[in-house]
Amino acid sequence: MGRTIREEMEENEEKILSPYACFSKKSRGRLRPEPECDVRVAFQRDRDRILHSKAFRRLKYKTQVFLAPTGDHYRTRLTHVFEVSQIARTVAVALKLNGHLTEAIALGHDLGHTPFGHAGEAVLNEVHPGGFHHYEQSLRVIDILEDGGRGLNLNFEVRDGISMHSKGRKEILPQDISELPMTMEGRVVRVADIIAYVNHDMDDALRAGIIKEGQMPADIYEKLGKTNSERIDTMVKDIIYSTLAEGGTRLTMSPEIMSAMSEMRSFLYKNVYETSKIHDDFIKAMKVVKELYQHFLEKGLPGDEEGSEPKPAGDHRTVCDFVAGMTDRYALALYQNIFLPKPWSVM
Repeated sequence: MGRTIREEMEENEEKILSPYACFSKKSRGRLRPEPECDVRVAFQRDRDRILHSKAFRRLKYKTQVFLAPTGDHYRTRLTHVFEVSQIARTVAVALKLNGHLTEAIALGHDLGHTPFGHAGEAVLNEVHPGGFHHYEQSLRVIDILEDGGRGLNLNFEVRDGISMHSKGRKEILPQDISELPMTMEGRVVRVADIIAYVNHDMDDALRAGIIKEGQMPADIYEKLGKTNSERIDTMVKDIIYSTLAEGGTRLTMSPEIMSAMSEMRSFLYKNVYETSKIHDDFIKAMKVVKELYQHFLEKGLPGDEEGSEPKPAGDHRTVCDFVAGMTDRYALALYQNIFLPKPWSVM
């Protein structure tokens, strides 16, 4: 029998990709060994499994910045991961890195996010013994919770990139490589994540009237550009050319652009994320998540749509998984059904 399509693709990777790329054939493998596909390389299969997962579909109704937005043009967690994927793939292809691996990490990096974004995460971190972090929950989703409790059985490099993508307000590209994903592809996604959210959150905040055009410090406009498109273009090209100038061995950015990105992120925290218009809704959302968690901890969980048996009370882990997996609208509907009085009907 001749070579499979997958084997030909693996050979092409070795001819085309940078020596600093992660080659599909050299992956450290899956949690559980399984036969290879004849057509798709390993990281292609991982990307496809993520795209077809229930957790991925639920991102459509999970908060990015604005809780349950009614406008059609505001971002959700789903549109966020698509924007991250597009930016990350552009950088990866230009640097001759593995596009399939980059895309898989980008599409899977927020699977563990709670309803109501970081408001939900803060509550679960408080009430769940041992705390809660969405990037750790993302690994639980792909390793355990998806596919009826069997997990998606993804490759090590995808799992590493997902678990190490989060940075909060820390350095974008720290010098200590132990704080970064092991692969260049994972590091690209880490930076693409912040490029995506500082720009689309700025765009959404302008649309919502929380900030006004021209309110950002003038030097950010001068260094990065006046429009959303210009700023993304500046950041993406800076990563590509700065990394190539260093020989492609380490993902890097110029100090000027890195500083402007950090300043833009700080501006968003002060003028968008922490403003009363956003913060007050988050306080309400935190109350919803906390009371749902306490209710199910005391009463147990109902059976799900696939006919599973109700779960007994007192199991923090099961309750945390259940609440973390909710969409915004499902959490609000459950809260209304459980805690709010229903109108009387007269026959």
